[in-house]
Amino acid sequence: MNTVSVRSLLVRGMLAGLVAGCAALLVAYFLGEPSVDAAIGYEEAHSHHDDHGVELVGRALQSTAGLATGVLVYGVAFGGIAALAFCVALGRIGRFGPRATAALLSLGGLLTVYVVPFLKYPANPPATSDPDTIGQRTALFFLMIALSVLLGLAAMILGRRLAPRLGAWWATVAAVAAFVLAVGLAYAFLPSYDEVPGDFPATVLWRFRLSALAVQCVLWTGFGLLFGHLAERRLARRAGSGSPAHGVAETTP
Repeated sequence: MNTVSVRSLLVRGMLAGLVAGCAALLVAYFLGEPSVDAAIGYEEAHSHHDDHGVELVGRALQSTAGLATGVLVYGVAFGGIAALAFCVALGRIGRFGPRATAALLSLGGLLTVYVVPFLKYPANPPATSDPDTIGQRTALFFLMIALSVLLGLAAMILGRRLAPRLGAWWATVAAVAAFVLAVGLAYAFLPSYDEVPGDFPATVLWRFRLSALAVQCVLWTGFGLLFGHLAERRLARRAGSGSPAHGVAETTP
């Protein structure tokens, strides 16, 4: 992948991440915010202190401008990183075109970066976690992300090495089985946290976690579909214009 192609795909990735972030923002606002409000109401009803201190940022601002800023900035950054990963993966994970590569990258990223860690350490709304353990829980969550990504890469390498001997189908089955086994061992050995109060509404907890999962699914899916389209058009135009071969940096006048 030459220099100009990487730069143009990076820009398209950030654009796709922004558009996907807009879709994820709608999901977060309409599905997630009601659960957050309900959890805050539970917290206030069970608080033993009349004075909660000065609220630096109001709830109305948090649920609108604050939410939009966080989701959209995350979407742009996520899109740029995913675009760079696409440049590395294209042509190296099989004979897939840009659309298929983007789709596979999005699916693999969603599973390894979010779903696998989420199943071990699911998202919790306010009033359901101990503030004293937030540092430990955050560190363990990022550790689970790192383990999941590394195990996913190891499973992909294992599948490619087994393919000449077992065939593509059975090599894929073996790689997936090895990944599931390794993740299961990580689940078993890493500590768990169950800090949700017994009287916390189960419906609120379920809806909050479902909305958190939906936000990520919309973000990754939207990015994969849009970026795959943009990348295919860019690379097809580059191939049709007779650009230099891979590995040779283009120069501009």
